[in-house]
Amino acid sequence: MTRSENARLLSQQARRESNARTYPRHLPIAIRRANGVEIEDADGNVYYDCLAGAGTLTLGHNHPVVVQAIEQLLDAEAPLHTLDITTPTKERFVDALFDSLPDELSESARVQFCSPAGTDAIEAALKLVKTATRNRSLLAFQGGYHGMTHGALSLMGNTDPKESVPGTMPDVHHLPFPSDYRCPFGIGGESGHRTASRYVEHVLSDPESGIVDPAGMVLELVQGEGGAIPAPDDWTREIRRMTRERDIPLVVDEIQTGLGRTGELYAFEHADIVPDVVTLSKAVGGGLPLSVVVYKEELDVWEPGAHAGTFRGDQLAMAAGRATIEYVLENDLASHAETMGDRLRNHLEETQATFDCVGDVRGRGLMLGAEIVDTSAEPDDLGNHPTHADLASEIRAECFERGLIVELGGRDSSTVRFLPPLIVTKDDVDAIADRFYDAVGTAVRREATAA
Repeated sequence: MTRSENARLLSQQARRESNARTYPRHLPIAIRRANGVEIEDADGNVYYDCLAGAGTLTLGHNHPVVVQAIEQLLDAEAPLHTLDITTPTKERFVDALFDSLPDELSESARVQFCSPAGTDAIEAALKLVKTATRNRSLLAFQGGYHGMTHGALSLMGNTDPKESVPGTMPDVHHLPFPSDYRCPFGIGGESGHRTASRYVEHVLSDPESGIVDPAGMVLELVQGEGGAIPAPDDWTREIRRMTRERDIPLVVDEIQTGLGRTGELYAFEHADIVPDVVTLSKAVGGGLPLSVVVYKEELDVWEPGAHAGTFRGDQLAMAAGRATIEYVLENDLASHAETMGDRLRNHLEETQATFDCVGDVRGRGLMLGAEIVDTSAEPDDLGNHPTHADLASEIRAECFERGLIVELGGRDSSTVRFLPPLIVTKDDVDAIADRFYDAVGTAVRREATAA
């Protein structure tokens, strides 16, 4: 039998790439071409892409406005790399970026271009607030994810990636993040949210808390890698009040949520707040590597060169990012994401009603998750069963067999996550949901047979 091209390329990758590679271990494909919400592998198999570059591909693969913006830049013989020297391309990107922000922020904002990955935007934000406040401690949240570089890793809720890295950044303190399904206080609902906010205020006010004056608080308003867990709006408003009253810079990580994914242009707009610092990457580069920090001008006390990076002048990414931002704004893709997200969520809840192993469906817009649980194990005080990592992994594999690419996240990697491009249609959503339903059913039946 002739060896498949997928197999050949995957074998070659395994021989030459580091042991740290992740996605190829459970998505055994070599991607040959991609368009919109679909990708095609080297053997000609076609998949719906609900990973989409971990949420990077807001307009999907090879969207015409992005391709055109890149081609125009190349045809004009414009520079491709300029460090932090400005260009017309860069200024048009900043114009579009500021147009997407609330007036309260954009009218007095400053922007710092960082190295391409979002984790460097987090590193820059940490340096920014420490420099501005002259304080050293930082507040983060359990379940949070902000990247894999040294400072960002220290903010992470998941302890596994930190176990083998001694000496992560000190003076980071993790606070409980509210959750209806996995409430850290075992309460759930509005009472759980109120308890979570009271706890944070107690920590910030108590002279015996053990935490010196914070340089900043870093927060995701929908925890992505943490399992698509949205922050309640009332809780978010309380956090903003507390930080404002105590002059603690609030850093909102919009790297995965930004530019329409949650049904608003920015996740902080759901609660009608404005943070002091916003970190952006993924969607903001139009599918190409780009990261920025946007912050209020009073924090801009850096000396020249305080934060740098060779590739902070990627002109192709700025052209693609500008085109993406303008398209999202002109076509109100945030509202489309909300509508399609509601449709997909309804489908997922129908699957939940059929299969007990789908313990919770949650998220916002087109940033959704379905937590897989072990119904044979004893439930917790809220009546919720523990996570079921093995079954979640089986469901992901069955989705792949049906031409659907999804990823796992959350505690014990037991939440199936959906991050399709924002251009997804009703028909796409229905097909995605049907394949997920079939995958869950097959995995559940196989588990029952094995038992």
